[in-house]
Amino acid sequence: MSFPVDLTAALTGASTAQLHSWRRTHLLEPELQANPVRYSFRDVVALRTFVYLRSQLPLQRIRKAMEQLRKWDLTEHPAAYVLVTEGDSVFLVQESRAVDLVRHPGQEVMFSLADVFGPFENMQGRNVADFRRPRPHLEVKENRLGGWPTIQGTRVPYDAVAKLVAGGLEPGEVQRFYPTVEVASAADAADFHREVVRIGGRAA
Repeated sequence: MSFPVDLTAALTGASTAQLHSWRRTHLLEPELQANPVRYSFRDVVALRTFVYLRSQLPLQRIRKAMEQLRKWDLTEHPAAYVLVTEGDSVFLVQESRAVDLVRHPGQEVMFSLADVFGPFENMQGRNVADFRRPRPHLEVKENRLGGWPTIQGTRVPYDAVAKLVAGGLEPGEVQRFYPTVEVASAADAADFHREVVRIGGRAA
């Protein structure tokens, strides 16, 4: 499963301009070589982490953290690492320890971990939805449709439902096509789809 720029922006809190800049400056280049640009699920997770860090830190510190990982020969995909911040640095969390990557590289610290998958406010002041639940009745699970948002408890893609509503069906009529999709779920799918479309409308 691959993610277009608009859906990636909606799930991560990044703007389309940020995504373009981060591709151009190699902060994160999509795993997938595609035109138009498509992101992998791992890319989306890494980007979500960067946006969370960026909401609290200058971008230069995030770049320094990624450079430090490379210096230590930690060259897995960025999604393989748990990166968090507290104060003015970026920390790599490994098992029960956290290692400073920026201010005092290699120094271990103790603190409570922030949850980058939970809702937060990005640097532009936009409320970024919970990654695992972009709406109350939608879910993101990596082992279900490759992480594509689905109706809660089902394998029904959110956009399949949203397009029915956008085509003129009332949320309550969606059950004719998808019996397991309740009214609230259809309404949530349509609402999230509107956000994705709005973001996509700003894409270059």
